[in-house]
Amino acid sequence: MGVNGPVASQTARVLVVDDHSAVRSGIEALLEGEPGLAPVGTAGGAAEALALAQQTRPDVAIVDFQLGDHDGLWLCRRLKELPEPSRVVLYSAFADGPLALAGVIAGADGVVHKAALAGELCDTVRAVAAGQRAIPQVAPAARAVVAARLDPDDLPILAMLLDGTDPDEIARVLGMRPAWLAARRWAMLERLRRLPTRRGAAEGAGPDWPTGSFPS
Repeated sequence: MGVNGPVASQTARVLVVDDHSAVRSGIEALLEGEPGLAPVGTAGGAAEALALAQQTRPDVAIVDFQLGDHDGLWLCRRLKELPEPSRVVLYSAFADGPLALAGVIAGADGVVHKAALAGELCDTVRAVAAGQRAIPQVAPAARAVVAARLDPDDLPILAMLLDGTDPDEIARVLGMRPAWLAARRWAMLERLRRLPTRRGAAEGAGPDWPTGSFPS
């Protein structure tokens, strides 16, 4: 079942979410051959994944960023708001820089680049299932880009989230209700929604984060 703390059993139950069926099948096959990991289902979209998570209550969800309906950050926040929240590994071709920081705001426990070796993905899933965090280092320049998009009052929240501070403790330190902190995190993601990914910047294109992905 989904966990608030480390997985107590020897096997972590994993939900795979990616909009490409071949990627879903590949990760599912990978997990089936890994000791201590067991796939419990796959989904191609965020809404489908959220419904499946409520049914299967996975220990860990591997979540792609680019999904057809909402994006992986929306799904991550929704999974974390469930009564029995799953741990989340954000798995993306843009899993560094601003997106990694956005993943922290969304509540991701781990962030893995899709170019990583299969063993790194499995090790990260095991780590987060055991209650660890696996967030890559983010360059100061990327932090500055994100900070410039946020409200100054959001910066202490970001700093504490990066430090791994529990959200309830953040709310206590900042003198706000947990529900208000949750709303602020949604607002922070909304402000970052228009940040370009590395691909968009490299190609001179506009931002390729989906629009309309965050609740108003």
